[in-house]
This record gives sequence, structure tokens and C-alpha cells, in this order.
Amino acid sequence: MDSGSIQSAVMRITQSSLMAGAFVVAAARMAAQAPVAEIRVITPGVVYNAGLLDLAASFEKETRTKVTVTSVGMGRIVNEITTVTQPPDVIMLPFELMSTLSLDGGVKAGTFMPLGRAEMGLAVPAGARHPDISTVEKLAAALRSAKAVMRSNPAGGSMVARVIEQNVIKRPEFAGVNSPVSTRGEGGQALARGEGDMALQAICEILPYKEIELVGPLPRELAAWIDMSTAVSARSQDPDRALAFIRYITRAEATPVWTAKGLKRF
Repeated sequence: MDSGSIQSAVMRITQSSLMAGAFVVAAARMAAQAPVAEIRVITPGVVYNAGLLDLAASFEKETRTKVTVTSVGMGRIVNEITTVTQPPDVIMLPFELMSTLSLDGGVKAGTFMPLGRAEMGLAVPAGARHPDISTVEKLAAALRSAKAVMRSNPAGGSMVARVIEQNVIKRPEFAGVNSPVSTRGEGGQALARGEGDMALQAICEILPYKEIELVGPLPRELAAWIDMSTAVSARSQDPDRALAFIRYITRAEATPVWTAKGLKRF
């Protein structure tokens, strides 16, 4: 073999070695970045829309634990928690439902803790005047001045819709308010589509829509809110990581994330 052939062979070997080395380095980097475990979180929309996805992404980045979040309607979430084929690790429910589930043995002992308060608010189209709703009387006057105050349909099992209907619409102070239920989605979504001129909705479900604006929370006397809690499911396949996630999202540093998206931490 002449010197030119030898040099060519050496170059081919060197290039192959470099390519192999680069592949090994890339593979190692991918392995280092890939999640090494997974936890499943099941939650109603009032938490899903209130910063949970942001915190899940941060937790995944910091711990390399994949967090899969599923939003389920309040009317069927307890059934999903107890029967879904791939069991959840972390569950989020209103206090009352979580208490019942805990008594039924559906929650890992010692992991049931408060999460935050999802308050109901009034929305108007973006750029519209914000009425004074600082008292029940002023809120009632503002709602009566609207042609239509959109809201979610309680018949679908929505707890938000039930709270709005029972704590606001059905109270005698609000007689004369025209408040049709949305035929497609939530009340806030209906207003964002141009239906009605006001909407009553959970604050965390108003903020995501640029077409509408939050006037403010409803007066405290109406108790128009849902207190949420979280816990590790008794069916969890990885309860230690599930509890680590709960501690992560309830630590003080997480509060600004929740607050910015409409969930008031306790």
C-alpha cells in the first residue's frame, strides 16, 4: 500500500472515530436530559388553568420527572380518579370531594393538603367599561344593566356553574338579571366569542382570553368560590415522587405563579 492509500485510510478511520464519538456524546446528552420517571396528575379546569402547567414544566426541568397533566370535568373527575386504567399519582379536588374520597380510602394518608381558592369574577369585553361591583347591590345593578350575562351550564356537572347559579343568580338581590347559559363551553368563552356583554366565570378561566377582561372578584358576602385541595392518590404507582411534586407546587416560591393565573393560595 503506497503512502497516499495509507493516508486516505487513516483519514477514513479518523472521521469514523470522530462521528462515533460525536454520536456517543449526543446520546449521552439526550439521556441526561430525558425524564427518568413519570407521574400523572388529574385535575379540574380551575386548577389546570391556574398555573399548574407552568409549575409542572418547571418541576420536570428540575427533576427530570415527566409530569402528565389531565383536565377532567368536575362532574366525572372522582370516577376517573378511582377507575381510569392508568391510575393518577396526584389528584386535585374541591375540599368537600377530597374529604369524601379520603374517607373512602382513595387518598394516601398524610398527603391531603390545601391548595388554593378559585374565586368567581365578572368579565367584560376587552376595552369595555368596568362597572363598580364592590358590593352585592352594585354588582346586582351592573348585571341588570347588561343585555345578557353569560354563564356556564350547571346541568353539565360544572361546580363553577353551580356556584354561580346558587350563590349569585338565584339570590333575590339578582332578580331581573338576564343570564343565559352558554350552549358551547364556559360563560367566559361565550363572551369571548361575542355572545352577551358580560360573563360570570371563575377568574382563572377568564384570564386566558385576550378578548375579555376581568373586572374583579365577586363581593365576599356571596362566598362565590371553590376551595381546592391536592393529595397523593391511593392508587399511585410512585407515591414518593407524587408527594415531592405536591411539595414543589405548594412551596412559597410557587405562590406568584398561582396568583398570576387566578388561584389564591391559602
